[in-house]
This record gives sequence, C-alpha cells and structure tokens, in this order.
Amino acid sequence: MKAVAGRAEAFTRVELAVVVAVVAALLVMLIPATDRARQKSARIACINNLKQIGIAYRIWSNDNGDRYPFSASVTNGGWRDFLYLTDESAYAWTNYAAMSSYLGPSPLVLVCPTDERKPAQTFVNLVANTNISYFVGVSANDTFPQALLGGDRNLGPGTTPDPEYGYSPSNGKGNDVIITGPVCWSLKMHSKGNSSGAGNIMLGDGSAQQTTSGNFSANWLKPSMQKITVQNGPTNPVGIRLIFP
Repeated sequence: MKAVAGRAEAFTRVELAVVVAVVAALLVMLIPATDRARQKSARIACINNLKQIGIAYRIWSNDNGDRYPFSASVTNGGWRDFLYLTDESAYAWTNYAAMSSYLGPSPLVLVCPTDERKPAQTFVNLVANTNISYFVGVSANDTFPQALLGGDRNLGPGTTPDPEYGYSPSNGKGNDVIITGPVCWSLKMHSKGNSSGAGNIMLGDGSAQQTTSGNFSANWLKPSMQKITVQNGPTNPVGIRLIFP
C-alpha cells in the first residue's frame, strides 16, 4: 500500500531517544556557560561600580582641599569625626552619603550585583551600612595613587576563605580593622569557582581591578604598600585601616 501523500512519518522510539539525549547534552554544556557569563557580567558591573565611586572620590577631593570624606571634618562635609567614636564602623555609610551628589542619581552603584544586600531606594534613604557592599580604606592618602581606597566587603583574616562575608557582619554594625597580616576573600560575591577567593579593589587613583586572595596579599599588603597606606595611632598597631560596612 502506498503511503498517503503529505503525511509526515512519526519518530521512532530510538530516534526520539536520540533527540532527547542530544538536547540534554546541549543543556549540560549550556548551563555552565550561562553561569560563567552571568558571573563575568556581575564582576564587570561591580568593577564599574568601583570605578564610578573612584571618580567620585577624585572629584570630591578636588573640591575639598585634596581630602577624602574620611579625612575631612563633618563641618567640612566629611565624616572624620565619626572615626573617633567607639562605634565608628557603624557610620561607614556616611562616607558615601557625603559623596552622594558625585555618585549619580541612584545609590545602586553602592551595591555589588552578587551581594545579598540591596541598595537604598534613594540617597535620602541611605542611612545604614546594610545598603553598602564596599569597605573604606581610611588609611588612603590622596598623594599616593596606589593606596587601597576601597573594595568588596567580603574580606576576612587568614588564608582560609570564610563561608560568609569575612570582616563585614550581616547586622550592619560594621567593623574597624587594622590589617597587619594575610587576608583572603570569603566564598561570597566573586569567589564562586575559586576555592581561595577573589574580589575587587579600588585604588587611590580611582582605578579598580579584580584580584585573587594570593595576589592581594602578595602585592597590595606587602611592606612597601603598607608604607603608602600606613595607619598608626596610640592604640592601633601599624597596618592598613579598613572600615567594613
């Protein structure tokens, strides 16, 4: 009997199994690639955030006697006075509030896309550390372009990555830390797929870059860099002072 003209023949079970297997294999290859693309996009967005913040620092400094917000008094538009309080780290957010007119129309720039924290709706609503993803390097000096000015908040002590956010507590009370030894990025934010941790930093010249934990400790915390970003006080050891939100 002749086949009816125009009638499509159905897949056999074997052919259908082959099609399903091919589609499954493509999905297995596609999902990791999509995940990597998403991670790369988030890293780029975070780097761009830090670059924008770095530009704001430079412009603010030019308009305020070559000082950063943390080195200018409250009466001069900064927040240096807060650094002498017992709960100084809780006011890390004021560093960015002081530069709000230089940071663009939205505080979205203050939160990394991979952070669990959410940005404030407006700069008027920016009143807590829980809307901030980046630490403040209050040891930085406008004179030194390679000084450590900021970076991802998920930095912690030692060489074993913390599973959470390192020095930065979830309650938003912040943390005032003098870095005197090795540190590493926690497994949050940009460390997925990197067991030793990775993160982003911002320098005094306004530039931003990604670095691994090993590279950060070897190149940015070495003695020659600490001479640039030194913090020494009557109760603090010599080291790099970072305020974590």
